[in-house]
Amino acid sequence: IDHVVSTAKFGDLIEFSYPVGYSHWAVYDEDGHVIHFAVAEKQLMTTVRTYLQKIIPVCGDLLLGETKIRRVPLGEVNVPHGAQVLICNNRHAFTPSAPEDMRLRRDGLLDQSFQYNLFTLNCEHFATFIRYGKAVCNQ
Repeated sequence: IDHVVSTAKFGDLIEFSYPVGYSHWAVYDEDGHVIHFAVAEKQLMTTVRTYLQKIIPVCGDLLLGETKIRRVPLGEVNVPHGAQVLICNNRHAFTPSAPEDMRLRRDGLLDQSFQYNLFTLNCEHFATFIRYGKAVCNQ
């Protein structure tokens, strides 16, 4: 994580590559923070969530539905043990938007709640929309 924080630039895509072959995605937002889909506050410490995360560590807690776009320190992103954290700007064939456009999209979505959908509105869709202005998922 320290390497990512020391080298990432605003708007970089951060991939949390899970050992099970799935990834969670976020956007680097300076000062060691990322913007990403996170489970709603009211569900953060529930037993069901904790249990499901151990069995099926999925992006945005998709089995629990509602997620919120949050800005958090990179080290506080809830990912399973063994996940690799990488700067990964080479998985999508688009040109990054200007930083001011990325900031406008970020500001418009920060702290908004969304119903997570694995196929149409997941963490990779969110991250690529912020960076490129196009919501895509290659998973």
